[in-house]
Amino acid sequence: MKKTTIQKMYDNNTLSIGELCDNKIYRKDKKLNFVEWDNDDVQSLVSEIIHTLQDDYGYLKPQPKSTAGNIQGNGIYNWEAHNVLEDLIVSIEQDIGPIEVLIYNLGAQTGMKLLDQTTHKEFELGWRMASFGLFRVAKVLCPLMVERKKGNIIVTSATAAMRGNKTQHSHSAAMGARRMLCQSLNAEFASQGIHVAHVVIDGAVDAPDTLGKLLGPELYQKMREVKGMENDGLILPEKIADTYYHIAQQHRSTWTHEIDIRAFSDLAWWNHDTMLDKD
Repeated sequence: MKKTTIQKMYDNNTLSIGELCDNKIYRKDKKLNFVEWDNDDVQSLVSEIIHTLQDDYGYLKPQPKSTAGNIQGNGIYNWEAHNVLEDLIVSIEQDIGPIEVLIYNLGAQTGMKLLDQTTHKEFELGWRMASFGLFRVAKVLCPLMVERKKGNIIVTSATAAMRGNKTQHSHSAAMGARRMLCQSLNAEFASQGIHVAHVVIDGAVDAPDTLGKLLGPELYQKMREVKGMENDGLILPEKIADTYYHIAQQHRSTWTHEIDIRAFSDLAWWNHDTMLDKD
């Protein structure tokens, strides 16, 4: 099978989705290159990926010694600095191989705050993470994909991209901009062979690095017991990874641009008549 470089960009707040994407990629015999915003976590993450790879039935799968050579990790501290992201993409393309799938999985939540509590810095930071970072990546990568006449850009998003609630001024503005940027990228590049997909995560993800940190260990475990686990009321990261992989493999006659993901027992965001009060 032809090897494919998968470029994933994610931060510590979305690590579980990223890790399960890794498992899915390696079950299909792919090469992986990931970008981690905390350089100290790169080597530990590479080791964790190798030791948690699963086969198609969910069992741990022994990995050959060469596996580590197929996983490349990049840690960057100051991703906002001039040309840091751009130079990284160029070096991956030149030194490792063409990026056929990019998963932009960087969150942009700066806290739930009312307008008078939201600073200029927080508002701008949300935009930089959600929209400007994606713009910078696309500006370098899209021309390379156009030359090859193929490529996938899959962008993780949130309910905030679809509607704005109080205490979500920065997040809603940032994710709404991300959604519109995905639409404009799709309008320009779909006909040139680049598949752009905007994935709305409309619900709580059963992940210790996101929901667990938000609720704390005790409340998180209680929610898992009441709503998650065998109840399937929390979104499972491994099933998100299945969806991402499916999107990346879609035939161009049936491309998906926007998809929303939620547990079967959750109301869709457009059915929440009291969400403005709850947020």
